[in-house]
Parts: sequence; structure tokens; C-alpha cells
Amino acid sequence: MLIDIKIPSPGESISEAQLVTWLVQDGDFVTRDQELAEIESDKATLPLIASQDGQIKILIQAGETVKIGAIACTINTEIQPTEKITAPAATVIPEKQKATLDEPVPANQQKTNNHETTSGSLKITPVAHKMMEDNNLKVEEIINGLKRIGKTEVESVLNANKMTSTASTATSVTTGSQRIEDRVPMTTLRKKISERLVAVKNQTAMLTTFNEVDMSSVMALRKKYQQAFETKHGIKVGFMSFFVKSVVQALKLHPSVNSRLEGDNILVPHYYDIAVAVQTDKGLMVPVLRNVESLSLADIERGIADLASKARSGKISIEEMSGGTFTITNGGIFGSLLSTPIINPPQSAILGMHNIVERPVAIQGKVEIRPMMYVALSYDHRIIDGKDSVGFLVHVKHFIEEPLQLLFDGKDPEKLLLEL
Repeated sequence: MLIDIKIPSPGESISEAQLVTWLVQDGDFVTRDQELAEIESDKATLPLIASQDGQIKILIQAGETVKIGAIACTINTEIQPTEKITAPAATVIPEKQKATLDEPVPANQQKTNNHETTSGSLKITPVAHKMMEDNNLKVEEIINGLKRIGKTEVESVLNANKMTSTASTATSVTTGSQRIEDRVPMTTLRKKISERLVAVKNQTAMLTTFNEVDMSSVMALRKKYQQAFETKHGIKVGFMSFFVKSVVQALKLHPSVNSRLEGDNILVPHYYDIAVAVQTDKGLMVPVLRNVESLSLADIERGIADLASKARSGKISIEEMSGGTFTITNGGIFGSLLSTPIINPPQSAILGMHNIVERPVAIQGKVEIRPMMYVALSYDHRIIDGKDSVGFLVHVKHFIEEPLQLLFDGKDPEKLLLEL
């Protein structure tokens, strides 16, 4: 029975996708739920999955862009693994060639160093030669033990020849000092990212405001309780969870930063779905943590780790990247000191974290060396005023420098105690 495996739909409003690469080869035996290929749309990368066991026949080549629902391959469920192995007719070695292979290895050609031993035109690696000696096997016994020349053996030779050819080309390029350029087609996802970035610059009144944060308190807190935190929750506490918590508290105080435009209306959510930018081989992706206002630091850390793993493995869904109300991106992990992050539409603001650098700062009239981080807020000035944008960033700074206030919804615990 032939089973059609079709290009899956990554989500609504998507009509086509690109088959990026096949993870199996034409004619391979595949098993149910095995990943066959990677499919990429303008929103996400997702796998093509085998629905049954059988032999695969590939109908779409890697790199092709096709319509959603197109048949990418078929699976013949009537062919079992044992049938696939014995199906190709064995190639008979001519008697003349076999005679050459059966000749004993001349003594002057058998080497005990790291070089290959040869027998006629047959090469024997040192490991294989040692195994043959240890087990008293002759070359003709090994040859007679080979029932057939199959796909694996042919591919091994082809790959070896390809590597030799590549090495030869690289040598000629180096010695000849040739000027080389690689031409790599843009993927569907990269094209869409490019379009969105340009659209944001053209369709929003984007401004960026900056501030700096003293990371001393958070770093001391992490250092003091890291081992206990990991023992209890099974994950390390990082800086991102503190920033996510601080952002939510700051958004509660400045709701316009959590808003977005819908036609002539400004929509202001009273929930907080925070998107965290993740760098992958396919480009920058922004999976979303839902209802962060109800999550603990451990919940946030686990959520970020899970979404980042899915994004980097290409298994994240459209739903997991949709609907965020605010985005955080951390260029500091790449060493960035300062940048102006670009808004992630339809959101109206994005927070940029940066590298932590020890700098001299004035503390109560004295110069001290503190671990400092520049933070940046890019925002759409059409719906967010300067007062709210600056105030939001000041509050983020305040909560990071006084993290215990996160326990009291951003309120000063001493004032709460005194009922002030």
C-alpha cells in the first residue's frame, strides 16, 4: 500500500513552504514517526513525519518551494526491512578480479605502521589488518564473506572520492590565492524576517531610550542561592528570569508599553505574554511565555529553556511564537555593549539587554567598581509617550537593583511595613 506524505500546514494564511533538506535518502526504509525532512515557512521550521513503516520514494527535491498539501514523498508499506536488504541483485565479482583479490598479501606490502596495507588494488587499514591477524583470517576469506555490494559500500567510496576532490580543490584555492564568493539562497524564513524588519522601520515611529543597571544585587543573590535553587528546582537561575519578572512589574505601572495598535484603536492587554528572542541556525525566533504574571522564577527559567530547545531543534509551533505582548532580547550573550533593538510587530516595544561590564560608578560620593549593564527600550512613539517609555525603563532598573521588591508587586517592603 502506498501512503502519501504531504507538506503540512504551519498555520493559517500560509500557502507554501520550502523543503529545506531531506534527513533520509530515496529508497530508504523508514519507521513510523521518524523525521523525514525539514519544512520551512515564513513563520517557522517544522519536521515532515513518516506516518507508517515502509520504503520511501522522494518526489520533491531539497530546496524546492511548494504548495501546502503537495505530496513530498510516498511510503510503500508492503516492503519490509528484510525485503529491502535482499531486493537489489548482488553484483558478481569477475573471476579474474576475484583471483587478484584472492592472492596472498606480499610480505613487502604488509606494513605495521599507521599506513594502509594493500593487496593488489585492495586497501586494508591497519585496524582491519590487525583484526585479521588476531583471528587468523586471510583476504580471500573476508572477500568470500561479503555477500553483496550494497548501497552503503558504494556510498562509502563516493564519499571518500568527494572528500579527496574537496581537499584537492581547497589546496588549489589556497595556493592560487583565488578570490572566492559563496552564493547562498535566502531561506523562506530569512526572507520573511527581512520583510518584517523593513516594515517595522517604515511603518512605526520607533525611538529608543537607554539606561544602565547595577547588577550587583542580582549577581550576589544568584551566587548565594544558586546551588540551593538548582537542587530544589532542577534548573539554574539566570539573569533573564529576573528581567522578565521586572518587566512584568514595570508593565503594570506603564500599561501603554504593553499595548498595540489595531486599526484606529489602541488595545491594552491586562495579561503579560513575554516573548524572549532566541538565536537559532535559521535566524532569530521569539517564542512566547504565557501569563508570566503568575509564574515563579523557576517556572520562567524552565519555560525559557523548553522554548529555546524547541526553537533550536526546529520543533517549535506557530502557536508558541504568536501573541506576545512584549519582547526581551539579549545581545549581551554575543558581547554587545549597546544596541537599538527593533520592535517585534504587532507589539509596540522591546527591551534590549546587553553585556555586563565592570565600570567605575559614583556610589554615595565614592567611586566604586560595579558590574553594569546598559539596557535599551525601543518603542512606537505613536502610542507610547516619552514619559511612559522612560518611566518603564527606570522601573526595570529599579527592580533589578532592588530584586526583593518583586515579592511585593514592586512596592517598597519597608513602606508596606510602616503602612506608608
